[in-house]
Amino acid sequence: MTSPYAQSGFRVGFDWGPVGATAVPGSLVAVVDVLSFTTAVTVAVDLGIDVYPYRWRDETAAAYAEQLDAVLAVGRSEPGVTLSPGSIRRAAGIERLVLPSPNGSTISQLLSDSGSMVMAVSLRNRSAAADWAAQRLADDPSLTVVAVAAGERWTDGSLRPAVEDLWGAGGFLAALVDRGVGPLSPEARAAVAAYREVAGELPELLYECAGGRELAEYGFAGDVAVAGELDISGLVPVLQGGRITESSKPPRFCPVT
Repeated sequence: MTSPYAQSGFRVGFDWGPVGATAVPGSLVAVVDVLSFTTAVTVAVDLGIDVYPYRWRDETAAAYAEQLDAVLAVGRSEPGVTLSPGSIRRAAGIERLVLPSPNGSTISQLLSDSGSMVMAVSLRNRSAAADWAAQRLADDPSLTVVAVAAGERWTDGSLRPAVEDLWGAGGFLAALVDRGVGPLSPEARAAVAAYREVAGELPELLYECAGGRELAEYGFAGDVAVAGELDISGLVPVLQGGRITESSKPPRFCPVT
């Protein structure tokens, strides 16, 4: 029996977090973590940097980065390259970046392991990602697409739905609707409605939501500004063989950890 949570019968779906990502299967999945994983990924790929998502920043991440001859992103408060998109823009001479993240990175790896083609989507590249996905859906009527809003975590470990991720996912889905893709599940329609409600007030509202206020309070208001660069990127980062790179690049062997 098909799960009632699978949003079956619709070509376009939407859900939250790692549990939602596994509950709603999709051939193509847009992972959306606006503040800041997928925004950081789009900035990196715009600069020609390959990103290797990793779930935790620990000794295994350091070993993984060494194995790849890659830079390991450190905590935001530390000097060097971090999950902060601004720190990636300021970096020089980086070709490969291991980017730990308990939300966007973890979901991306989980979905890739399940066989889905994973895109990193933010407000910066939502239209480009919709163009890319719509073409593939047109070429193969059997394909489906799901947007997964990564969300954040409360201190008890439970999912905190982050409205900026709802807007990012809804923005991508709205762009699909504008390209004639459908039908949408009720959940996907709700995400589109959420984006359309605030589209005329972005990026300003990013500074007013909880995630934006949190980053600004910690001194990273610049990262909120980068996240609000609506449709500035024309690249679509895709996860292939453990590496997130621009979709037109061929996959490269990635060692198994």
